[in-house]
Amino acid sequence: MGATADGARLEERWRDILAVHARTLGEIDRALTPYGIGASDFEVLDLLAAGTPREDAQCRVQDLTGRVHLSQSALSRLIARLERDGLVERATCPEDRRGVYVGLTPRGRARHAEALPVQRAALARALGG
Repeated sequence: MGATADGARLEERWRDILAVHARTLGEIDRALTPYGIGASDFEVLDLLAAGTPREDAQCRVQDLTGRVHLSQSALSRLIARLERDGLVERATCPEDRRGVYVGLTPRGRARHAEALPVQRAALARALGG
């Protein structure tokens, strides 16, 4: 009996976490719509802005893979879309032709800077902070 009750409590906690995640993503997506980006787009821009503070700095795509909640293929598609929108640029790694670097463009840095306070406010509303 105890194992079943423990399992049910774990399942309930898990569902609560998923519900908070879904509500938070929805709040951020709605807030960022005027900027033409969504929560996942912003997350990549934010990681690039934090990890590449210099204008010309780049990050390996594989280093982003473990930091965003997207599959590698979904992340590749997102980066391709951000590149089409002029927010990031990709380059092949000269040392390892299989590796790909990605960096913010000036337009991407500006979009991130504009959206940052909006995203943080949405995050605070959703999480009560």
